[in-house]
Amino acid sequence: MTAADYVALLLFALLWSGYSWITAGGGSHLFRRASLNRAMAERRHRWIYNSLHRDLKMIDTQIMAGLQNGTAFFASTSIFAIGGCFALLGATDQVDAVFSDMPFVSYGGRTLFELKVIGLTGLFGYSFFKFGWSYRLFNYCTILFGALPMEEEARADMERAKRAADQVVKMNTIAAKHFNDGLRSIFLSIGYLGWFVGPYIFMLTTVIVIFVLTRRQYFSEARKAIMDVEAR
Repeated sequence: MTAADYVALLLFALLWSGYSWITAGGGSHLFRRASLNRAMAERRHRWIYNSLHRDLKMIDTQIMAGLQNGTAFFASTSIFAIGGCFALLGATDQVDAVFSDMPFVSYGGRTLFELKVIGLTGLFGYSFFKFGWSYRLFNYCTILFGALPMEEEARADMERAKRAADQVVKMNTIAAKHFNDGLRSIFLSIGYLGWFVGPYIFMLTTVIVIFVLTRRQYFSEARKAIMDVEAR
């Protein structure tokens, strides 16, 4: 590995950590506005509290099922990606023959290529554990939601009903956080792929991915749509 490779890896780690800090709440002070994730966390709170005022909760259970199915899909995708990485490790000789003839690829040899693939496998492994845990938490959230009191019971003891709703909100928000962490790893793996071309491309693709993700959180049409409804 060259000095540029180490710098690229360090930049990758710093930007990942910085973006995690931004989405965790630091961006609210940096950009002076709430992130898309934080705005959606507030909508989760409203959704669960609204369910206390209706006995028919089929819509709510459908939403829960959709959240679980989406998480399961990405967990399965991560497993397939890990399998692809192991298949790539088994084809190192063929890759070595192809990359060594490409003039625009900074190929550091077989050992470095294997290290890059191992790193990519680690990213997908991290995302799988995040999605797997998120799926389990959404399952717990469904159970807690099923324990919410019916409308008449909630009206009789609203404080108890709100405490039960807060449990569901917290569990749902934690599950969403782990889901977002796993999805972030998938997105950053796109930037990581630039390392297979060269360290400078790695830096560029990482910066581009972080820029796009940050824009989506604070300056996207999706966020604007939520805030526009809120302002009415």
